[in-house]
Amino acid sequence: MTKTQRRSLIALFSLVPVLSGCIPALIVGGATAGYMVVEDRRTSGVYVEDQGLEFKVSSRIKDKHSDNVHITVTSFNRVVLLTGEVPSEEVKASVTEVAKSVENVRSVQNETIVAGASALSARANDSYLTSKVKSRLVGTKGISADHIKVVSENNVVFLMGLVTHREADVAGEVARQTSGAIKVVKVFEYID
Repeated sequence: MTKTQRRSLIALFSLVPVLSGCIPALIVGGATAGYMVVEDRRTSGVYVEDQGLEFKVSSRIKDKHSDNVHITVTSFNRVVLLTGEVPSEEVKASVTEVAKSVENVRSVQNETIVAGASALSARANDSYLTSKVKSRLVGTKGISADHIKVVSENNVVFLMGLVTHREADVAGEVARQTSGAIKVVKVFEYID
């Protein structure tokens, strides 16, 4: 063994105590992600592809419109939902075309509004609203919260997922009755 190889081994072993705390986190994180894929009605390939589509669409919108927009991109079963604020109807149409141009996007629902970018406090409120709706869905009999993706923007709750009509009705009612929700928009695909 050369002197360089010995130094490398010593350095590697000296990191074991530091990294040992990361191993349980990696195992739990991996198990959680695995559970989510198993419970999801999408195939594992589409699940992963949706994550990639969110990144690609966001990047392309940012490249074209830089900091002129505040847009959240959500993809479920290759259906892209755009929420947030844009400065004009022209930019709204443009971001729709940008999203449609990304390979494997099946359709785009543009729910952005023409307005100035929302304040951080409004975004925090939307995050809180999303968590309240998700929590209420978890406690609702007859539906699985794992089948429904919840996004909130400007106190409007958007629901996405592969669901039955009954599940959609129940989820919509739960979201409507959640304090702070002023409107509910269903972006569901139906499996019945």
